[in-house]
Amino acid sequence: MKAYLGTKLGIGVVGCGNISMTYLRNAALFAGVELRVCADISTDMSALRAKEYGIRAMEVDALLADPEVDLVVNLTIPAVHFDVTMSALSAGKHVFTEKPLATTAAEGRKLVAEARSRSLLLGSAPDTFLGAAGRRARSLMDAGAIGRPVSGTAFMFGRGMEHWHPNPQFYYQPGGGPLFDMGPYYLTMLVNLLGPVKSVMAMATKGQEERLITADGPFKNSTFKVGTPTSVLSLLEFQSGATVNFGVSWDVFRHSNHPIELHGTEGSLRLPDPDTFGGTVSLSERGAEWKNFESEGELYGAPNWPYNAPERANYRMLGVADLVRALGDGRAPRASGDLALHVLEIMEATLASSESRSAIVVAGTVARPPLLGEDEARSLLA
Repeated sequence: MKAYLGTKLGIGVVGCGNISMTYLRNAALFAGVELRVCADISTDMSALRAKEYGIRAMEVDALLADPEVDLVVNLTIPAVHFDVTMSALSAGKHVFTEKPLATTAAEGRKLVAEARSRSLLLGSAPDTFLGAAGRRARSLMDAGAIGRPVSGTAFMFGRGMEHWHPNPQFYYQPGGGPLFDMGPYYLTMLVNLLGPVKSVMAMATKGQEERLITADGPFKNSTFKVGTPTSVLSLLEFQSGATVNFGVSWDVFRHSNHPIELHGTEGSLRLPDPDTFGGTVSLSERGAEWKNFESEGELYGAPNWPYNAPERANYRMLGVADLVRALGDGRAPRASGDLALHVLEIMEATLASSESRSAIVVAGTVARPPLLGEDEARSLLA
């Protein structure tokens, strides 16, 4: 493995769509990384991002062969996550990919095995659990604030994408849907707090066989067929013995469920939307009134997105910075390929359970990533 101690890792970004702007913008926040190259299937898009951020644009194959690229950040669409990540690993590059790790657990296992065989680091979004709210929740859980976890709920409910996304069809096909698109945020946070999942029971349905696109764009007022469940309700059994009712849906107009609540022998913990790095964590000890822990003034918790009128905390790239530090420390990254694979195995088991109408044992397991302490979190900044 190439030695990087004391030097910055050169980053090449593959995929220059909307999400890339957050990663590219946030890169300047962190030490140990340097943006160098970007590539996209659209040369116009890569040229635009290159001009915006003062880096080079090139073809994907050229980026993978470039000796100045040490780590590839894969921001392509889910359908090609496996191909791009495998190509990057085969070229000897470390990789951090957007979620999901792949669209099947079998592909995810191949990626984890390939990285290990080449002594390369593989990381994957989401890294939101490393934000201020996630660190606070983990610290409280580790300190025994709710005692032994017994039960909980986690809900991601909404109306879907076609009212705001100009080309939403791919979200509603196999490998997509609310489970694969949004599930990783919730499941990663739950595994971070409770440990690995042992088995799952689930039921799934489609709210509509066809969807009408109302967002402005070339497909406005056209319909498309839905190819994957849009409402999934599941019961997760964790190896620790805790059980959590986890539901995702794009068939809900309005609801009043909290994103995540965990209940234990000594109290209850309430978490904000795990798709953001911040938000309010609330603790009730033995039935007392909720004690709120705000994150606006905490590290990686301050609102910074959208850029023109910040209302949420979005520090995507934090997982990349931790991966770079892991390389120097000789450890696994916290937002690791192993963690993302376990989440992928949970989602695959969930769909399998909904089809068989029986409990499915989750194929693999994973160790909880170590808590990101405040001093180390601060030391990742430039």
